[in-house]
Amino acid sequence: MRTIFLLLASNIFMTIAWYGHLKNNNIPLWKAILVSWGIAFFEYCLMVPANRFGYTLSGFSAFQLKIIQEVITLLVFTVFAVLVLKEKMEWRYLASFACVMGAVYFAFKK
Repeated sequence: MRTIFLLLASNIFMTIAWYGHLKNNNIPLWKAILVSWGIAFFEYCLMVPANRFGYTLSGFSAFQLKIIQEVITLLVFTVFAVLVLKEKMEWRYLASFACVMGAVYFAFKK
C-alpha cells in the first residue's frame, strides 16, 4: 500500500509539473521549464522510493510497477484535465483507458 500511496503522490507532482503551465500561457517558456523542474524534484523524491519499496519489499516486478504507475498517471491526469483544465471527457478516452486496464490484467495474470 505504501508503494501505491507514493506513486499516487508522485504523479500528482508530475501532472502539475508537466501540465500545470498550460492554464497560463502568459508565463515565458523558460520560467515554466524552471518551475516545472522544481516541482518535478518532489516527484522524483517520491517516485524513486515508491519503485524501490515496490520492487524490494512488495514483490512487484519492474513491469508491474510500470503498469501500476501508468494507471495512476491516467487517473490523476484525468481528474486534473477535467477539473483544472476544464477539458471534456469523451468516449474515446474512456475506451483507451479500458485498453490500459487490459494491460493491467495481463501484467498481473499468473
